[in-house]
Amino acid sequence: MERHRYRIAMNQLSHFDDSGASRMVDVSEKTPTHRIAVASVEVVMQPETMTRIRDKSFAKGDVLEVARLAGIMASKKTPDLIPLCHPIAISGVTIDFDFPSDVRLSATATVKTTGQTGVEMEALTAASVTALTVYDMCKSIDKGISIERLQLLEKQGGKSGHFKRLDASDDEGNSKD
Repeated sequence: MERHRYRIAMNQLSHFDDSGASRMVDVSEKTPTHRIAVASVEVVMQPETMTRIRDKSFAKGDVLEVARLAGIMASKKTPDLIPLCHPIAISGVTIDFDFPSDVRLSATATVKTTGQTGVEMEALTAASVTALTVYDMCKSIDKGISIERLQLLEKQGGKSGHFKRLDASDDEGNSKD
């Protein structure tokens, strides 16, 4: 069984130099462009937990609003969490929620900037921390909550162009425009 799905030579990764040493990518020569990244995550729980979230009946407060605030705050802390990630002047962050079923909560983070590097990591961090906050606020009644399908849905701007996952339910479904 192959341990990793993708095999990439070290010299193909931008965070390593030719000798394999770690480095922060130099973006000083890149032209600033408008950039957007969208990431999503699902939180799976018992139906009773979902009902309490929707009814806002947790003693700790409104689960979705606390999780939204945590995700927004986390996006701004991404360079403190991910090694070699550039500090970015984020111009906007939104976290949207959807209820695909009585046991699934979907959170979608959209992060925007105008800069020399993208905001994919900020969007993924925002989605992750949003989901973790839902877990933290609900764990007293549902320790079996799972966090699933963290993924980049879309990225716009920059030299690599536009990426959009064709089918968010298909791990292989993606395209580059």
